[in-house]
Amino acid sequence: MIDRADFLDRFGGVFEHSPFIAERALDAGTVSLPLTTKGVHAALTGAFREASHAEQLGVLQAHPDLAGKLAIAGGLTEDSRKEQAGAGLDRLSPTEHARFTELNTAYTEKFGFPFIIAVKGLTKDDILAAFEARIGNTADVEFETAKTQVERIALLRLTALLPGD
Repeated sequence: MIDRADFLDRFGGVFEHSPFIAERALDAGTVSLPLTTKGVHAALTGAFREASHAEQLGVLQAHPDLAGKLAIAGGLTEDSRKEQAGAGLDRLSPTEHARFTELNTAYTEKFGFPFIIAVKGLTKDDILAAFEARIGNTADVEFETAKTQVERIALLRLTALLPGD
């Protein structure tokens, strides 16, 4: 039997500031023991995909800008801070930071949510190139791309939470 409070405490933050995803996965009965990365990811992404468009947009909007104001102010979740630091986004030159800020603003104005990419294994140059390419997408294409990236981030976070799986 899965302890609800323990499950929600452990996995409620896998989707950035969106514990309802873990709650719905658990309530739907799609989570089973033993807890594995693959199983929990399937349950969580299923709940995410079943959410309304407005709820999915809320999940996307819960993500911080890359190298944005929250990062500078130290207001990122621990997961986001580690992920961004791992890609070198905490060590941008003033020129690089200005470019990220410019792209963050343009992207958010165009799409209504921040640019989201699973940064693990990427460099700041990789991220910047993806940023510049994706800003040209249509709204529908980018919404789907961002959701796929959120699911990838969730998988990476679950892999860290369930090591050795």
